[in-house]
Amino acid sequence: MKIRKELWFGFGLMAVIVIAALWMLIAVDTIERGHIGLLMLSLVVVAIMLGFPTAFTLMGMGMIFTWLAYGRNTTHTLDLMVQATFKTMGNDVLIAIPLFVFMGYIVERANLIERLFRSIHLALARLPGALAVATLVTCAIFATATGIVGAVVTLMGLLAMPAMLKAGYNVRLTAGSITAGGCLGILIPPSVLLIVYGATAGVSVVQLYAGAFFPGLMLAGLYVLFVIIVAKVKPSLAPPLSAEDRFVPLPPLTQKITNPDGRQHAVLGLVAALKGKRNQDVPTGYLVRQLALAVAPLLLFVFASLWSYKLVTEPLEAEATYENLTRMGEGAPAQRSSTSSGLAEPPAAGGLAEPPAASGGLAEPPASGGLAEPPAEPAAGGSLSEPPAAGGVSEPPAASTGVSEPPAAGGVAEPPGSVQEPPAAAGVQEPPGADAKAGATNGEREASRGWWITFAIFAALFAIFYALLTFARLEVFKMLLTSFFPLMVLILAVLGSIVLGLATPTEAAAVGALGGFLLAIAYRQLTFEVVKESVFLTAKTSAMVCWLFVGSAIFSAAFALLGGQELVERWVLSMDLTKTQFLVLSQVIIFILGWPLEWTEIIVIFMPIFVPLLDNFGVDPLLFGLLVALNLQTAFLSPPVAMSAFYLKGVSPPHVTLNQIFAGMIPFMGIQILAIFLLYIWPEIGLWLPSVLYGR
Repeated sequence: MKIRKELWFGFGLMAVIVIAALWMLIAVDTIERGHIGLLMLSLVVVAIMLGFPTAFTLMGMGMIFTWLAYGRNTTHTLDLMVQATFKTMGNDVLIAIPLFVFMGYIVERANLIERLFRSIHLALARLPGALAVATLVTCAIFATATGIVGAVVTLMGLLAMPAMLKAGYNVRLTAGSITAGGCLGILIPPSVLLIVYGATAGVSVVQLYAGAFFPGLMLAGLYVLFVIIVAKVKPSLAPPLSAEDRFVPLPPLTQKITNPDGRQHAVLGLVAALKGKRNQDVPTGYLVRQLALAVAPLLLFVFASLWSYKLVTEPLEAEATYENLTRMGEGAPAQRSSTSSGLAEPPAAGGLAEPPAASGGLAEPPASGGLAEPPAEPAAGGSLSEPPAAGGVSEPPAASTGVSEPPAAGGVAEPPGSVQEPPAAAGVQEPPGADAKAGATNGEREASRGWWITFAIFAALFAIFYALLTFARLEVFKMLLTSFFPLMVLILAVLGSIVLGLATPTEAAAVGALGGFLLAIAYRQLTFEVVKESVFLTAKTSAMVCWLFVGSAIFSAAFALLGGQELVERWVLSMDLTKTQFLVLSQVIIFILGWPLEWTEIIVIFMPIFVPLLDNFGVDPLLFGLLVALNLQTAFLSPPVAMSAFYLKGVSPPHVTLNQIFAGMIPFMGIQILAIFLLYIWPEIGLWLPSVLYGR
């Protein structure tokens, strides 16, 4: 019997792992407990590659080696299993997983993806490689709404692949676009992978979601850019769409007021039809509704602009003013001068009054405004000395006791030398400005340059939109209103509430599940059968993830108990790596592990090994998680366990081979490596938004 190449590859890889583990045990002088832990890790990887269930393999291997580590003590082994299971059950972050998964399955069964692909395909019809671009954009949006890779790849394989092959697209480019686009759900929030990583590495899921937003958009943009360049350089791989494929059918009533091809300007045509004779056969209500749909984006833009302008220009609330402040030791505010700017003048025009030697109070200043001469011999307990000048009060020498600010009449004299008068020419200086305030302004603020730049960009986009808005494009816009915008509202409601701190991931997931219900109701797809299937698949997926966490906790405890983590850390630190070298080494290991293992196995098995090493190299766990999320897409795009390839093969035409699908995924794997490189060179791509929102 002839063995397939994939099996040869798998068996060869398992043989390499086993040989490496045996060589490690033979080559070392003394076999430590940590080497037994590495042997356990090798056996787990081989068992998973042989097809054993991941969760129960982790639990079984963990319990066996824990039993050996405890000296065959069954009680301690069972205690460890119970503690690990209870710890997983008490992790409230995991509650978001079934809710997000349920939202994804409900949205998937609302049949939005067909309308979404059709509307985006028509909206981007004139771009090179329009079908492939529309496929990637649809996958990105739908993956964001569902987060289920298998569902997105399968549905797009049924919907987009026949259309792309019929249009003459290359099989490899077609397969690569669908599989790579479907995997975007691993990275773009709400991603189950980010929840699992956050729970494993102890990183905030909210910050992970905020950090993954721009890297996800960057990766999707690189995919789209690659397709456009390929279609431009080699049009034979992605031929432009024919006029028939770009044709948008117009409603019968619209056909009566425009040209057959719908190229007349929509707003001008509707206004002309309202006040002209061309609407005799068209109800006025229909024209008004069409015109309202056409100008609705403009009205929304005007409202958003005015609202944001009011927010950025309204005066700040005064934090503190001088009007209600009094001098140290002064009396009631009534003693302040009403003509001043809020500060009371000194009690005399030019100087300080000498307190009488015999009494405990203070004398009023002389009428002439000068300083009273002190007695020839200061009284016992006297504390004030002759001022150095007659015209004012100057700073006394540092060695002396100093002259303190005398309190107002009726106040209490300050002890000598406690507070020295700041140097001034005469008297006490007033604060600058008649109405000076601390940290406040009286008038409105000016809008920042960033606001004006943003306003100008959106204004230009709307100007282009309305300049090109024909009746045909108005129909495409109406299609987007019923497919694209409902999903965007759902996505913004879920992600916006998380990123802005309005809700926890669990609460936002509940909102998303409710939103999925409402979408299914709106599109009349909510049936008992749909709910039953969604609940069943949600329970199945959630149980798999939670059992994985239980198995991972037991395995990690056994690995640490055997000293495997300590041995790995000692080995890595002995290599004297730099931060860059460590990141390259870790990402290469994860990339290679993506060939035989799925992302869940890599996260729950290997992240507990990598994460404790991050502090030694000064690596931000959030940045490391984003790099891992980008890298782990290779688990779905790299053979022999490239699950997205098998999802697509299951729904593709018979003449499309698995090797063609694998070959089509290779360029997109290269783009993923480029995205990892860009994120490392400019980590602000992933860290800027969390720093702005949460002050990291």
